[in-house]
Amino acid sequence: MQYRTLGKTGLRVSEVGVGGAQFGLTNYMGQWDAQSEEAQRLTTATIRRALELGYNYIDTAPGYGNGRSEEMIGHALAGRRDQAIIATKVSRGHWTPAEIRASVEASLRRLQVDALDLIQFHGSWYGPADVESILHQGGLDAFQRLRQEGLVRHIGFTTEGPSAGVETLIATSAFDTMQVRYNLMYQHPSDWENNQGIIRQADALGMGIILMRPMTSGVFQRLMARFFPQIDVAEVGRLLLTYVLSDPYVDVALIGMRDPRLAEVNNAISDDLASRIDLAQLHERYVR
Repeated sequence: MQYRTLGKTGLRVSEVGVGGAQFGLTNYMGQWDAQSEEAQRLTTATIRRALELGYNYIDTAPGYGNGRSEEMIGHALAGRRDQAIIATKVSRGHWTPAEIRASVEASLRRLQVDALDLIQFHGSWYGPADVESILHQGGLDAFQRLRQEGLVRHIGFTTEGPSAGVETLIATSAFDTMQVRYNLMYQHPSDWENNQGIIRQADALGMGIILMRPMTSGVFQRLMARFFPQIDVAEVGRLLLTYVLSDPYVDVALIGMRDPRLAEVNNAISDDLASRIDLAQLHERYVR
């Protein structure tokens, strides 16, 4: 496993992280009963194998199965807290100071930890009301108080992509990280042709960059399989992960996995440095 520094947090993080949505959401990305004993067994086996391989970043949220993902991860990490950097979130629509504190305290109980390494606003496009809630109605203040109390160590937000609201949040310099959707199909957050995008903006202010859906949530794989029925879907996945890991602005790419073997596959992609792509050269249009 290769490692990067998560922006101004200074945390040394595995460049591939474990995404927790697939653990807690029933029938998300395939048939899966999140409440079953078998689901907990596979979750535990996957997380523990990932830790053995050198993964250390685990992301979850209360919204992943009404706290179920956090519970499952907490069970899997029992006795292994020092091996993991744990990130979770506060669900959109629950960003008053009282709701934020209640959410964080519930996450701490479910995850069976005394402090969270990263707490994030679980957002999407950030319209004016979202920005108002965070910056002017106590949301950010609540995060900062929790950090002062030692219940959380770092603060951030998640976003589906560029918006005026996201640029406003970045410009405050108040956040340590940004989690954003970025992949081969959705490249605007890190625009290599124009050297622009919210990933560049956040990085310039020292924010750590975490990716959601770097593997396109299976969309690109299904597209390729439709037009090229003989294609090796595993190789398509290798391409997708290699693409985002080739971006030096990226610190962690989150991958959902419910099988220890997938942890091994993604770990091997991280260590295959010879396959990395020069993205600036790839996007050139003119011959020099």
